[in-house]
This record gives sequence, structure tokens and C-alpha cells, in this order.
Amino acid sequence: MTAALVALPVSIALLTGAYAPQQAGSAPLEPTLEARVHKLGKELRCAVCQGLSIADSPASMARAQLDKVRELVAAGKSDEEIRSYFVARYGEWVLLSPPAHGFNWLVWIAPAALILVGFAVIIRQIQRGAPSASGALAKPRVDPQAVEPSSPTIAAPTAGDEYLQRVRSELDQ
Repeated sequence: MTAALVALPVSIALLTGAYAPQQAGSAPLEPTLEARVHKLGKELRCAVCQGLSIADSPASMARAQLDKVRELVAAGKSDEEIRSYFVARYGEWVLLSPPAHGFNWLVWIAPAALILVGFAVIIRQIQRGAPSASGALAKPRVDPQAVEPSSPTIAAPTAGDEYLQRVRSELDQ
């Protein structure tokens, strides 16, 4: 029971991401700098996992990258200098939220544009008026006097039709 009570705060700290483990050779920094390391680690993509930040990834390469961030923070580099270091090494792909310039504008604008187009379609459909429930299922009324046949009508089968007689005899059996 005591072990469970001791493990509870540790597991909560691990699950909430308040802990960024170091490699064997790195020393922890003071809490304000370690918080900055963790914040920067959340902004950089793990090259192995591809969907996780280096702060969240369990991969050894992510741990090494996080140690590099820790080393650069300890050396007094600014956040922008650290981001630039990783972008120079891995490309802009390493940033989890890329800057909005060039082709990246499409990534930032497309969702908002799609939402606006969706709202415009919904508003247009509302303005047109939805068809009533009975009107959607019922056939439109047509005045037989007003309609002229555009194609010749097909004659009803005669009693002497051989095929029709065979079908009726099969159905009677």
C-alpha cells in the first residue's frame, strides 16, 4: 500500500510530462532552465517517432536530442538559437508547428477556409428552404391534359404472346 502511495506522485509527474529524463551522462539543470528545456522539447519533432515531440518520445535518439537542448540551454543560447540549430541540422520538418510563410500558409489557412465554405453552404441551404417531409417522398402531381407524350407508348402484351403464356404457366405450378 505504501509503495502505491509513493508511486502515485511519480506516475502523475511522468504522465503529465513534468519530467524529461536525461541520458546517463547529462546532469539536471536548475528547475527554471529544466522547464525551458522541456518547453523547447515539446516544440521539436522526434526524428524516429515522427508523431511525437522529443520530450514525449521514449526513443534514445529523442533523449539525445533533448540532452543537446539541455546542453544548449546550459550554454546560454536563446530559444530561437536552439530552434535554428535543430532546423539547420534536420530541416524545417523538425518543428512541430512550422512558421506560417511560403507554402506553409496553406496549412494554416486551409482549415479555416474549409470551415467558412461549409458555413456558406449550410446558410445557402437554409435560405433555400428544406423540402417538407411529405414533399420529399411524394411524387409531383402532373396534369394529364397538359402533358403531351414525347415518345410512343408501349403496347400492352396481348393474350397470344407466347412468352407471357409460358411465364404464367410457370407461376401457376
